[in-house]
Amino acid sequence: MTTKLMGEAVQRVEDDRLVRGGGQYVDDIDLDALHIAVLRSPHAHARIISIDVDPVLDIEGVHAVWTYDDLEGAMAEPLPLLIPHPTLTHGRTQYALARDEVNYVGEAIAMVVADDRYLAEDAVAQIAVEYELLPAVVGVEAARAAENLVHDDVPGNIAARSEQSNGDAEAAIKAAPHTLSLDLDIERSACMPMEGRGVTARWDTANGRLQVWTSTQTSTGVRAAVAAKLGLDLLQVDVITPDVGGGFGVKINHPWPEELLVSLAAQRLGRPVKFTEDRREHFISSAHERAQLHHVDVGFDDEGRLLGLDVRFWHDHGAYTPYGLIVPINASTQLVGPYKTGPYRVTFDSLYTNTVIVTPYRGAGRPQGCFVMERTMDAIAAYLGKDRADVREVNLIQPDEFPYDHGLVFQDGRETIYDSGDFPTMLQKIKALVGWDDFESYRAEMAAQGRRVGIGLAAYVEGTGAGPYEGAHVNIESSGKVKVATGLTSQGQGHQTAFAQIVADELGVPFEDVEITTGDTRRMAYAVGTFASRAAVMSGSAIHLAAKKAKEKALRIASDALEADPEDLQIVDGVVSVKGSPGTSINLGTVAVLSNPLRYAFDEASKAATQFSVGDATKPPVAEGDEPGLEGKDFYSPTRSTFASGMHAVIVETDPDTAEITILKYAVVHDCGTVINPMIVEGQIHGGVAQGIGGALYEKMAYDESGQLLNASFMDFLMPYVTEVPDAIDVDHLETPSPLNPLGIKGAGEAGVIPGSAAIAAAIEDAEGLPITAMPISPSELFELRAQHAVAATTPEEN
Repeated sequence: MTTKLMGEAVQRVEDDRLVRGGGQYVDDIDLDALHIAVLRSPHAHARIISIDVDPVLDIEGVHAVWTYDDLEGAMAEPLPLLIPHPTLTHGRTQYALARDEVNYVGEAIAMVVADDRYLAEDAVAQIAVEYELLPAVVGVEAARAAENLVHDDVPGNIAARSEQSNGDAEAAIKAAPHTLSLDLDIERSACMPMEGRGVTARWDTANGRLQVWTSTQTSTGVRAAVAAKLGLDLLQVDVITPDVGGGFGVKINHPWPEELLVSLAAQRLGRPVKFTEDRREHFISSAHERAQLHHVDVGFDDEGRLLGLDVRFWHDHGAYTPYGLIVPINASTQLVGPYKTGPYRVTFDSLYTNTVIVTPYRGAGRPQGCFVMERTMDAIAAYLGKDRADVREVNLIQPDEFPYDHGLVFQDGRETIYDSGDFPTMLQKIKALVGWDDFESYRAEMAAQGRRVGIGLAAYVEGTGAGPYEGAHVNIESSGKVKVATGLTSQGQGHQTAFAQIVADELGVPFEDVEITTGDTRRMAYAVGTFASRAAVMSGSAIHLAAKKAKEKALRIASDALEADPEDLQIVDGVVSVKGSPGTSINLGTVAVLSNPLRYAFDEASKAATQFSVGDATKPPVAEGDEPGLEGKDFYSPTRSTFASGMHAVIVETDPDTAEITILKYAVVHDCGTVINPMIVEGQIHGGVAQGIGGALYEKMAYDESGQLLNASFMDFLMPYVTEVPDAIDVDHLETPSPLNPLGIKGAGEAGVIPGSAAIAAAIEDAEGLPITAMPISPSELFELRAQHAVAATTPEEN
């Protein structure tokens, strides 16, 4: 009998192919293509006076040289502002190739199409551009000061000012027995997938069709954008997403200029054309994230119970706003975490700077919000002299208070209503997992050895599974194999495994007989994309519903063949049988044959479905409202997002002499509702924890005052290696199923990264006895903090 697969640690089916080098990425698509190279601005802010491409025109092997003046129609208009918002009053997007002005180092100015990339790069170097340099606005403080403007028509560099509240926070804080104010800082970082961006396109002149292969998180989004910009119908464009070597958010932005330029070049030249981003291009022209400054005012009682919270922050979104306000909205609404805050007000300014655009990076604003809330909790505990876990406990939303409405509007335009959870149990689990109650004895033991350690804790709630929809198509072949298509893309999440588990369980077929296709608009034309921890919730639910439809049809057809009521039938290991009478059965593949009335017999199996072999001669071969084939198609569209949650705890050691920070233990408790595959969930958590460690201790985009990125290489931009990630990350699961979807799923993809900076900052502060208010923090910065703290401690005595 088929074993139920939901909740089982099924080995990923993707891995064998990928680890053996059998993956196929965009750069592997071999179409004898021409290559493009892009001339990028060396200046953060400058007016373009002239561009001289004459030296390139006669180079043998160069097929085209384009600047903005060569673009026409929609291609000459700014790129789309993908997610408008009522408070985004001054949204701005760039052109595919810069027109008149550049606003960050790396902005595309001109493109060369040549026989190969080497020739294209050499030709690009021959293009001469005359610039008039303009003052650069770099960093949040400079943007707030607004002594210079990124865009002349945007007063104060403010693209958006947004405020949400659920009560009179200011009055509540004034009336509170205790108050605190904090200033907190998270610096700019960026996604660093192993594979950068890439796109290949081929134009079929005879049929007027465009095929595009792109490393993206939204194949249907790219399809729509390319069609709109090139003046094509959607049905003229196919977008295929092959294997993707990591996304982490940077590949959800679309269209990138190169996706449009490559497609246009393929159409105009009648040849396949490709672009593969190099690593420096990724640093200076792909999206960044994270940078925010926060000011917090909080009121609380003697137990540390929140009575009012007022947060004001400033978000650096770079030179343009193609992805709208998703990051700061997430930060503002997810900041509240698992707590009852009392009256809450949050206000943010989203600011232009002359730096690379900001779009979501794994966590997408949530790590910043979590850092602010958890640092606030720790500050309250320190002020009151209470255990940090106890302060959190008195503020937790209780299990009987779900659904819990925070009175805020989330990034999907729906209410921030938590659907399910058990935060008190989660707190007890994380304390036990990290050894919270026994830590002081461990601290004393380490101190006796001359070692300095600290412990930190952080909790979060994450909105997952945002709409508007995802769909799925399930097709049962006459062989009994099941082919499933869903429109979102995969970047390593294990979709081919987890989705197959859902189908195998619902249909009662062997796991090995299920094949999953993602990110191909030829197979699923309508989809949204992979972001916001939504794949399992959205496509998982759609696949479940589509498989359910296919099963219902299979049982209906089999009931005629077996002369039994559909309610009396079951499907086990791909065989439909009468319950209690397994000898009365029919293979699912045969049912698929019977589902398709045929005029012609193509093989032995199809003879069973021809017009003289099956069917009631008094009825039409295909019943009204039915269709041939054994398949199901459905879409899942939720009323609002699900909310996953978790708590992380970490023990760190700080070297008394060098200030080097070492992570000794890391523990995670996570609630993603019903778990499809615990091994995949834990893999997602482990990867997220590694990125969280990177965000806390290493990853920082360092710009100088002129807007030059000083560490645009892996020699200078630090990321954690396996040596910086703990050998063991202890994970415990808590399952509180969501009532919002048929499987009870909540998302898991970003969970591991969200509380990393908050938990590690708390542990460092506990070890050092000095406040940690900015992340990431390096040993040199910790060393300097120690010196400043020592001076501050001695100043009163000297006076």
